Amino acid sequence: MQAGLILLCLAYVLSQFFRAFLAVLSAVLGQDIGAAPDDLAFASGMWFLSFAAMQLPVGWALDHIGPRKTASLLLLLGGSGGAAVFAAATAPAHVSIAMFLIGIGCAPVLMASYYIFARQYPPARFATLAAVMLGVGSVGNLVASYPTALAVDLFGWRGTLAGLAAVSALVAAGIFLTVSDPGKPEGEHKGSVLDLLKMPVMWAIFPLMLVAYAPSGALRGLWIGPYLNDVYGLSTPEIGVATLVMGAAMIAGTFAYGPLDRVLGTRKWLILGGNVLACAALGGLILAAGAPVWLPVAMMALIGFFGASFPVIMAHGRAFVPPHLAGRGVTLLNLFGIGGVGIMQFATGRIHAEMAAADRLPSDPGPYTGIFGFFLAFLVLGCAIYLLSRDSLD
Repeated sequence: MQAGLILLCLAYVLSQFFRAFLAVLSAVLGQDIGAAPDDLAFASGMWFLSFAAMQLPVGWALDHIGPRKTASLLLLLGGSGGAAVFAAATAPAHVSIAMFLIGIGCAPVLMASYYIFARQYPPARFATLAAVMLGVGSVGNLVASYPTALAVDLFGWRGTLAGLAAVSALVAAGIFLTVSDPGKPEGEHKGSVLDLLKMPVMWAIFPLMLVAYAPSGALRGLWIGPYLNDVYGLSTPEIGVATLVMGAAMIAGTFAYGPLDRVLGTRKWLILGGNVLACAALGGLILAAGAPVWLPVAMMALIGFFGASFPVIMAHGRAFVPPHLAGRGVTLLNLFGIGGVGIMQFATGRIHAEMAAADRLPSDPGPYTGIFGFFLAFLVLGCAIYLLSRDSLD
């Protein structure tokens, strides 16, 4: 199983890469195939939408088929196939189709790991194991920054995507050969995702799960690139450095959150405190418009750091899920977490398109200030509802 978890972690590196690399490619895709920022926001949203839409089928498959076949087959067909479609893209619509397919391919890889953790390890260790997997896998976030900019310079974006298609196929084959499915729970247990939705304790967690990852995921996944290019005139390699900084902050935040719930003896107040600080960083980003470029980059890094509460929120909800619904429980929570990013990417694409069309100069930060304010408003609302939640460590 250890080799299988390593391969699942490598697959998650690819997942993190695919959700974040459009920020670095924004300028070159605009030049080569005419993809505007709102086109790329739509394509990014398609990744998150297909990823989220697959969570309930993936949850069923994990509980009934097991993580080995679920993760390997979807990564092969969606991840490798989607990357190949991207490599051949000649129009923005092709990029959206490719990202939709890649989202399907990436949908099961982290949840397959979480399913194994939930079935084979004590609940108290889930947050730490989940954070380690998320943190190590987030190396893909770093690869999708300056290293990707260098690869595009050396091999072109088409060659880079073709290489990623081949790597995805190899990793999928490795998962199929090395992952062992955990044993089924003893006894006859019936249930569905509807049983989870009937649990009042979950409904104070779902809203924050919906919005907590959206600011850092959407900014790192796309908006940091157009913002720094339009407002500050940064080149692709310079944007690569900025995305590297934000990606490193997200990884550091993941590792910082992981053990703190056990150290502090609370999940609820750790999560709430971190997301309140993320709200403060979003406010700082709005106020940093027009400041020297290092300041908005620093604010985005803080958003990435404090917005890394995803695995602890996952652990908070997972603690209330019965063992026979472990697969559907973690994927339902993930549906909210990833689906929120997809919904907000579609919305922010429209915000940018409408505000940018209002006789503004390309360097006007107004459209981006509107996007940052949109994220802030929903994160504040999510935190307010989360105050009603019950601490799973009580």
